[in-house]
Amino acid sequence: MNKRSVKRKNEPSTWRIMGKDIRRNWMIYLLALPVIAYYLIFHYGPMYGLQIAFKDFSPARGIWGSPWVGFKHFMSFFDGIYFWRLIRNTLLINIYELVFAFPAAIILALLLNEIRGMMFKRWVQTISYLPHFISIVVVAGMMFDFLSRDGLINQLLGFIGITPIDFLKEAGWFRFLFVSSGIWQGIGWGSIIYLASIANIDPTLYEAAKIDGANRWRQTFHITIPGIMPTIVIMLILNMGNMLSVGSDKVLLLYNPLTYETADVISTYVYRKGILEASYSFTAAVGLFNSVISFILIVSANAISKRVSENKLW
Repeated sequence: MNKRSVKRKNEPSTWRIMGKDIRRNWMIYLLALPVIAYYLIFHYGPMYGLQIAFKDFSPARGIWGSPWVGFKHFMSFFDGIYFWRLIRNTLLINIYELVFAFPAAIILALLLNEIRGMMFKRWVQTISYLPHFISIVVVAGMMFDFLSRDGLINQLLGFIGITPIDFLKEAGWFRFLFVSSGIWQGIGWGSIIYLASIANIDPTLYEAAKIDGANRWRQTFHITIPGIMPTIVIMLILNMGNMLSVGSDKVLLLYNPLTYETADVISTYVYRKGILEASYSFTAAVGLFNSVISFILIVSANAISKRVSENKLW
């Protein structure tokens, strides 16, 4: 028997170490129980119902009583007339958000970091954070009031001689309005994590840079941005995992049949088919397809980040 096998034999098992840790920190584990129960009940428990994506589900027969149909609903979705429109709209909205909304929070955090007047800095932070706490329903109502044909924006355009535009009824404007309103609502809140990351950068690096003659721009590009790069990469990976996911709430409040061409996304299609038309198996198949693709995207983004840099999610 070699020394390595003797050492392994004498080492305590993982279960013994875990049991000892639970006995020692049982109060902390007790505090974690509600969170664990929440995820087990509301996130892992419903996965039992995913099997209806492969069945012709009938509420009267139940999940087990419904007949298996294999990949019938998946093929129906792939061969459907709306498949490419849904994929295109969902991807384009997410790409626009990745190109414009994602850097916006980083830029705001960098700008706030350069403000030296604390009172003014807090005022700007408060103003930029406030829209996050406004309900999506209220935001949609504000957009209708401002962008309707007789709204404030069209009244201002009329004053300078521009023909009024019915923004919310023209398909070409939907993506711009959706993404820009999202930036307005989330830019301040999104900058918090980057400000926290900036606060953890060693101040001596800035002092050394000043001694070497680096101005504010050089300090930002050579110290601040590299210092928050791990956070940026992690947030980018998480955003890549949502490339086929657009929240249905805001789209449902803003779109109409006239804007379906650019506004209809996977989540709203699932809502119409599943809730309004009661096609439960079909929408379960669409939702499962969406989840699988999102999983592949986030794993791929993490693998690429791990290969080209040291920053990764896991």
